[in-house]
Amino acid sequence: MSQRIHDLPENDRPRERLLRLGPGVLTDAELLAIFINTGVKGENAIQVAQRLLREVGSLRQLSRTSPVEMASSRALGPAKAAHLSAAFEIGKRAEREWVRETPMDKPELIYRYLAAEMQCLGHESVRVLLLNSRLHLIRDEELFRGSLNETVAHPREILQNVIVHKAFAFAVVHNHPSGDPSPSDADRRLTRRLKEGADILGLKLMDHVIIGLPSENRGQPYFSFKECAML
Repeated sequence: MSQRIHDLPENDRPRERLLRLGPGVLTDAELLAIFINTGVKGENAIQVAQRLLREVGSLRQLSRTSPVEMASSRALGPAKAAHLSAAFEIGKRAEREWVRETPMDKPELIYRYLAAEMQCLGHESVRVLLLNSRLHLIRDEELFRGSLNETVAHPREILQNVIVHKAFAFAVVHNHPSGDPSPSDADRRLTRRLKEGADILGLKLMDHVIIGLPSENRGQPYFSFKECAML
């Protein structure tokens, strides 16, 4: 029979260790166990967390899992799945607080703002960042959602969104779930048409940033059309 967490020596329990030593000393499984709280028959919360990580592959992959998918796992159920999903979302939002007073005029800032969220997606997503005259973010919307390796984004809808919300400037961001941020021919066409339309309408297209995944085999984990002088 598995040993319950409450049967462990007090100094070995995740919650007590976190309070005594800080969250940085806990393993991924121990951090998850705090939210999972109780185990199932034959497994305590830490063992449930370890099995969950083995099933999905990593903490990053778990953060990409929808609440419904989490809830279907034998390890969790609706309440625990909700706790974990809320924890992942709080982390994402806290990481993005700085953006309110920061001009979004550099691709590395756009990457920093959206990378954690968009790298977790298993499908392509097109986001539009609407900016005021100080280039501060005033609105962030997902306008298109696609498949694993393709989405169909329409310049007309993107530009209409910028006009409706009276933005001074805008940036377009999308992800490549494959991890490789290199632009496709479709990405290049979209950017060219957006630039042409923005110029006609007197709008400022700041950048089109493609978010990929970090890799030792390539440079930075994003591609910026502005940085590469393609705007």
